[in-house]
Amino acid sequence: MDLKSELLKSIWYAFTSLEAEGSGKVSKSQLKVLSHNLYTALNIPHDPVALEEHFKDNDNGPVSDNGYMPYLNKYILAKATEGTFNKETFDELCWMMTAKKNFKPSIQQGVCSQRDCFKLFCLFNLLSENRYPLVIIQPELEYLLKKISTAMSQEWDGKRLEDLLSQDPSLQDGMIVWMFLEHLSAGNLMRVDCKEAFSLALDDIFMEMYHNVLKKGYMLKKGHVRRNWHERWFVLKPGSLTYYISEDQKEKKGEVQLDGSCVVETIPDKEGKRCLFCMKTPGRTYEISASDQKQRVEWIQAVQTAIRLKTEGKSSMHQELKLRRREQRENSQNSQRSENQSSQSEHSAEDEEPSSVTQHGEIENKEPDMEIIDIIQQHLEMEVQRKKEDAWVKEKQKERQEELERQLKEANEDRENMVAALTKMEREVQQQKKRIQELELTQQKLEEALNTQIQARLEDEKVRHELERLLEEERKKLIELMDSQRHLETPDYAITTQEKTPEPQKDEDNLLSPASPVIPPSSSPQLITCTSQALAETVETHHHNVENVPENLSKAHMRQWNVQLNCLMKPITPADKMERLTVRSNYPKRGQALTSTEFIVKYQSTVTETESSNSQLRKREEDVGTQELITACQVEEPKKTREQAEHSNDFAY
Repeated sequence: MDLKSELLKSIWYAFTSLEAEGSGKVSKSQLKVLSHNLYTALNIPHDPVALEEHFKDNDNGPVSDNGYMPYLNKYILAKATEGTFNKETFDELCWMMTAKKNFKPSIQQGVCSQRDCFKLFCLFNLLSENRYPLVIIQPELEYLLKKISTAMSQEWDGKRLEDLLSQDPSLQDGMIVWMFLEHLSAGNLMRVDCKEAFSLALDDIFMEMYHNVLKKGYMLKKGHVRRNWHERWFVLKPGSLTYYISEDQKEKKGEVQLDGSCVVETIPDKEGKRCLFCMKTPGRTYEISASDQKQRVEWIQAVQTAIRLKTEGKSSMHQELKLRRREQRENSQNSQRSENQSSQSEHSAEDEEPSSVTQHGEIENKEPDMEIIDIIQQHLEMEVQRKKEDAWVKEKQKERQEELERQLKEANEDRENMVAALTKMEREVQQQKKRIQELELTQQKLEEALNTQIQARLEDEKVRHELERLLEEERKKLIELMDSQRHLETPDYAITTQEKTPEPQKDEDNLLSPASPVIPPSSSPQLITCTSQALAETVETHHHNVENVPENLSKAHMRQWNVQLNCLMKPITPADKMERLTVRSNYPKRGQALTSTEFIVKYQSTVTETESSNSQLRKREEDVGTQELITACQVEEPKKTREQAEHSNDFAY
């Protein structure tokens, strides 16, 4: 059936929906609207003047369909080109026009929805006979109902259809589309348990028969540039293989043009992919991975069928199957006619010449018997072929059911494996978290030990600098004291001291008073001896302090390192809780730890400032103590001198 015949069926429904109460005529204004809609749906440039010129002599009254057909053939159907318009949109326009008048609301309340009714309307037009009014005969109706039942994974029961035909014998000559929709929605033609399953099955049949989809499904395709594998939704039609991102077919990724130069063949498994096959075209080779071996075989056979249909110039496989079924029905009808004619000729020959039949019965009945045998043989062959087809359909249905069961079993196993893997992963995650916590605790302990070690090292440095400073100060003081002692021991210093001592004023009448004693020169050696003894004691005290400071510091340092060594020698287990060592608050906290060099540099300035201030304070204290000692010695010597002078004066008296 060509494109013109297919379009004319839908236009016939639209035209009959506009006629006035079965008169077969439509007004010119309605035809203008219909023509304009057809121009738009078929993507043809609109010519509003052509209709006026065509019917310029017939302005009175409506126009018959015979008068509209020449205009339709010349200006619309002759300009329609396949591939330039969307046929589904065109049929939907005609469906909307005819459904307003003929579609009953009770149909939609049954099994079929509004969208399902439109799909059945398109399939009805595809399988209907090429005579008007359009009807579908019993064999084609059975073919459609079997296809839907197979898609629903259930066995078709023809008893419902036989009961309906026996109740209404007029349906044996054919069934119109509105009666077909009414009986199917009421459940008089087949058993429907689930509306959703029926809709899905009908959608598959609609895509296969109406859109000429030979096969569709998900497969993995290897990229041409990046050479990685992606999952794509493939749709195979005669002459082309189109692939999309997903099954909604909104984003098209590419298309493979199939012709006689294309070759499809299997390839060995590689790169972790199995069930591979490739399609070699003149410009490129496509590598595809099917889900299993059965799908790979089905896809290869479907691609080979698409290439064959393209090579033979056929655009639809179901059109070819329909023509074959029609030829078989015509051959069967011709054989029945010949059988009836032979039986009629036999009866007429018996009535005219009964004597000749008696004499030459075997010779005259030989040829009719052979014809009857041939007809019976053809019927038997057709019955065997029909049984084979039924058995093949049942086998395919059984295989599909087994495949679905296998896929369900695999899905359950995959789900169980996934649950087990997730449980294992959760357990590993918990173990890793525990291990991370243990490592963090160990890291914290190591950081505390490192901080303690750094503090001990800084304290060692501080002690060493303090010792060096004390030694240096003691050395300086010793030098100063020795210089002072040498100055005191020299005679020049004694004479200078004596000269500086003021002589007491003598009255002519009175002797020396006790308030102003005179220090004799003989007291200078005693002052020198006292000062030397005080300086020697000071030197000995400093030497003793210097000797004791390292010993005390070494004892404290050894005690501290013994505590730290005991802490470090204790083994640290992952779950061990160790008592934290007290660390000064000015140390870096967790997350802000410094390296040893950075830590020392950071705190070296603070330690140096503290040491300098402490050393200055100690130096001042020591200087004050030394000055007080010298002052005390100087004060004590004049007192002894005065006492000796008074004693000598008393002795003189």
